[in-house]
Amino acid sequence: MSFLDLEQKQILVFGVANRKSVAYHIAKGLKDEGAKVIFAVHTEERKESLNKLLKGESIYVCDVEKEGDLEKLNEVISKEHGPLDGLVHSIAFANYSEGLKPFHESNRKDFLQATQISAFSLVEMAGAFKDTLKSDASVVSIGISSTFVTAENYGFMAPIKASLLTMTRYLAKSFSHHSQVRFNLVGAGPLKTASSAGIPGYMDNYLYAEKLTFRKQALKTQEVSDTVLFLLSPKSSGVNGAELVVDAGLGMNYFDQSVVKAAVKPE
Repeated sequence: MSFLDLEQKQILVFGVANRKSVAYHIAKGLKDEGAKVIFAVHTEERKESLNKLLKGESIYVCDVEKEGDLEKLNEVISKEHGPLDGLVHSIAFANYSEGLKPFHESNRKDFLQATQISAFSLVEMAGAFKDTLKSDASVVSIGISSTFVTAENYGFMAPIKASLLTMTRYLAKSFSHHSQVRFNLVGAGPLKTASSAGIPGYMDNYLYAEKLTFRKQALKTQEVSDTVLFLLSPKSSGVNGAELVVDAGLGMNYFDQSVVKAAVKPE
């Protein structure tokens, strides 16, 4: 038996997009540990594109932006698979079609849409799957480290991701009145994923963050997914309502001498 004791655990994973996505790494790790993984994606087109990558797996379509879709998914999964040991929220979306603007010029429609999909959907997931989650299930969401929250070229998604952490903590408290379901968040540093490539100026942040890590090597997606596996496992039973920061020391190394020198004495 593996240390994580995830064998035969049944986990629902939202957000697999491709081989580079955090959700894919999480799912692969779960399967390597002997867990049963159920997948939820947001469109039929995405499901078709993943059929080869996830051949033979249970894949369902659920658009969290559509009212009632989560409840419908819960009905199907509870009927076809039964109780869940865990749930992974690894979804985010922001419309940057108008380009980056100062935060005070944020478009209301785009901000509210991004908030609903990227943060409030966690609350709706919890409500929809409340009776399907086992009493000791674990729910894990993917956020960003506090160091990255004020990145200007992340736009209005930064405060939205910050709100995801608050929602995680409130859900942990709310569920504590009737169960032992745990809610935690992984605060990840910048990652090199396909979705992040669509964020204006993201690669500059990614390369800068790499210089601020203690090891001078960028954070790996696998390192984030490994942390998620720990939080999904019974071995993290004492962790609830928490943020586990995974950023290779980025948030503790603002004054790295090499970076300071480059900033104040440019070549």
